Amino acid sequence: MNTALLLAGLLQPAAAVTAAPPPATALEAVQVRALGLPGRDAFDLPASTSVVEVGQQASAASVDLAGAFSGVAGVLARDRHNRAQDLQLSIRGYGARSTFGVRGIRVLADGLPAGAPDGQAQLTQFNLLGIDSIEVVRGPFAALHGNASGGVVQLLSDRPTADDPWWLQVQSGSDGEAMLGARLQGQLGGVGYRIVPMHWRSDGAREHSRAQRSSLATRFDWDLPGQGTLTLSAQYFDAPDAQDPRALTDQEWRRNPRLAAPVATTFNTRKSVRQDQLGAVWEQPLGSSGLRLAAHAGQREVLQFLSIPAAAQANPLHGGGVVDLASDFAGLDLRLSGQPHPAWQWSVGINSEGQRQLRRGWENFDGSRLGVRGRLRREQLDTVWNLDGHAQLAWQPLPRWQLQAGLRHSRVQFHSADRYISADNPDDSGRTAYHRSTPVAGVSFAPTANWRWHLAAGRGLETPTFNELAYRADGAPGLALDLRAARSQQWETGLRWQAGPQARASLTLFRADTADELAVASSSGGRSAYRNVGSTRRQGWELEARLPLTDHLQAQLAWTRLDARVHQCDARGCAGGQPGRRLPGTARDVLALQLQGQHAGWQWQLGTSAISAMPADDANLARAPGHLLLDAGLWRDWMTSAGPLQLSLAVDNLADRRHVASVVVNDGNGRYYEPGAGRSWRLGLRWLWGGNSRG
Repeated sequence: MNTALLLAGLLQPAAAVTAAPPPATALEAVQVRALGLPGRDAFDLPASTSVVEVGQQASAASVDLAGAFSGVAGVLARDRHNRAQDLQLSIRGYGARSTFGVRGIRVLADGLPAGAPDGQAQLTQFNLLGIDSIEVVRGPFAALHGNASGGVVQLLSDRPTADDPWWLQVQSGSDGEAMLGARLQGQLGGVGYRIVPMHWRSDGAREHSRAQRSSLATRFDWDLPGQGTLTLSAQYFDAPDAQDPRALTDQEWRRNPRLAAPVATTFNTRKSVRQDQLGAVWEQPLGSSGLRLAAHAGQREVLQFLSIPAAAQANPLHGGGVVDLASDFAGLDLRLSGQPHPAWQWSVGINSEGQRQLRRGWENFDGSRLGVRGRLRREQLDTVWNLDGHAQLAWQPLPRWQLQAGLRHSRVQFHSADRYISADNPDDSGRTAYHRSTPVAGVSFAPTANWRWHLAAGRGLETPTFNELAYRADGAPGLALDLRAARSQQWETGLRWQAGPQARASLTLFRADTADELAVASSSGGRSAYRNVGSTRRQGWELEARLPLTDHLQAQLAWTRLDARVHQCDARGCAGGQPGRRLPGTARDVLALQLQGQHAGWQWQLGTSAISAMPADDANLARAPGHLLLDAGLWRDWMTSAGPLQLSLAVDNLADRRHVASVVVNDGNGRYYEPGAGRSWRLGLRWLWGGNSRG
């Protein structure tokens, strides 16, 4: 606590050396749409929020999302350098247990869910070419999004205008990386349009890690009578046969971080993903109120070849070494909001989402051939759906004070129908349901035009995902229907300062206590089983700052201190850990510092990121060592008769440091470590034409 108070003192000198603060009306208003009440300035909210302006990033920047979160305190986004798995994303320690995909965090794209109602989400299908900004919500108010809302990430694209330029981007880099993409946007016949095609490929930073991705994202906007709007979107994503190098032992990654695990080549471990999604958002003013209706539907197919030995599949109850998932999903969100008085604002709504998934398991061998699809060993139809009601109220009783409260009631139902039944494999069908009301409340105080203080508290819910229910921790057949939903209580308090659009800072103290924490019981061959481990506590502080040092030099800082530990065991114990042990996959300190400037027409960026040691198992015996990495970027724009042209160069891990990018929690074979890439580079070229690209 003393350290946090000292850091709070550091914010005051930053304001003292600034020119006389402008009046409140001169401060840039940044809205956070993820919190559901339109028109409210994020600076005034009693919640921890961050907005990352992506816009037209340098043409050599990675198309992946991991780097976009580097300046956001409380968020740890780790590129596994394994394209068969999603990036590892956690917010204040929530989501750290995930061995693939994103869990415990709500992911949205332009107001539409990017995951299932059970809390399993993905970021692989998105790239920065089609994103203009990213909203992040941390702390109690994230629970307004219901199940698995340890935090909220929303990816946003701006509404197209007639002045928008078209642009084409090409990129080449280390390890055979190449990308070709475009963003075509504008207005035609009163219809706004955005079309973003992209193809990317790489041989990978490690052996057996070749991958490619193709995507197409489209958006169309109409103005309707009565100032209403309609937005239709469509997305296509295909990532065939992404090779999976698997995690390494401590000895292996230290000897050669480019290695693949021997079983990866033996079984040709790989993963294919394909997804199609349609979405629609209708917004209509109704006097002093407004109606918002959002709907989405899609399909997702996953085929993954694991490294499970043939001998282990001799058990007639085994589900096989190939996972085959075919999912249909859809959702509907209806919200009515209003502002009958300048001091009052409210919203009420209902949300329902569903997923129907056919899960098959096949043997990963055929006779002596390994890494192929063999006999069917598992077939079940899994259905999950939720029905939620929610309400919010914001009130400004006095000019300097704002109050905000919300309530959401969530009910999530799971049902599994076993279709693979024999004399040696009994019917493992089952069902379960979880429900909880999650209230949140907060207060914000404005002592001056440039300062805000807030306090917030609330409750949260996180159910197991179907992937976490898929395998029992005791090895018995059937679903792990004994898993309980995790329930959390959170509070936070923070101080914010802002002086214009380029100068701002914030310090937040937080604590979250979770009962029936979900954790990895064991992980082997790409398959993980889960269990409840009692109660946990996550507490710490977050510091964010963005300060102009000169007219041509700017600094950005994000520092997170997180103490995430097992607090108390349940009646069955704490698995491999004990009270006081740190939660695996969490780091005590995460620091990112970036300098950005310009000189003689060139723009440059120099950044450093540091992370402390990270436990990889419940007992805290296996640890990924901490590391410090440097990166740099350089770019310049030229005006040509055909339109602006930008050339840029980015270099990651300048010092070529060996490090662990992420960990596989509680791996049963001691293969906890996914190594990061050594020094790597990307060269990018972007050409803009049309619209207002000529200034």
